[in-house]
Amino acid sequence: MRSKQIDPTQWVKKYSDYLFNFTITRVNDREVAQDLISETFLAGLKSMKNFKGEATERTWLISILKRKIIDHYRKTNSKKGKAEVHINYRDEDGEGDWMEERVADPFDKTAEDAIENEELGEAIYNCLDKLPERQAEIFKLKTIDGQETETICNAYNITASNLWVIIHRARTAMVECMEKNWLQ
Repeated sequence: MRSKQIDPTQWVKKYSDYLFNFTITRVNDREVAQDLISETFLAGLKSMKNFKGEATERTWLISILKRKIIDHYRKTNSKKGKAEVHINYRDEDGEGDWMEERVADPFDKTAEDAIENEELGEAIYNCLDKLPERQAEIFKLKTIDGQETETICNAYNITASNLWVIIHRARTAMVECMEKNWLQ
């Protein structure tokens, strides 16, 4: 049975890098990622009494972080379609005023966007198929399936540093392939 004790004094040292890597791949903005991690630690401190010890500290913090990321996107998406442009104009008397005008929602998806996303998905999987088999498997497990580093390392009998070298090489190869085959 796991201990129900958690040690928030060690969270930054033990988990901040992992939480940052987890977050940055989902929000793609360093400042937002850092804010979400801070909010996660704060929420963890506030709800320490709810920690039942049924999962590891890191897993518990990740579950809090996932909710924070979802909340971030809910908040962002609730602002969709509300963008306004303020235009300064002068009427016949030469008096100036502001006019509010709605602008198109940049997040509004069209059929063209859907086709482009489908093509992008195909390009990604075509590039994955060009990676060495083991490298592709490990890359998929870590970046697409979100498997834990320890699980992958045990399955492939590799160290964590070796895993990150494989991931780095796969990402580099994927970027080169996508630049050739997608961004033409």
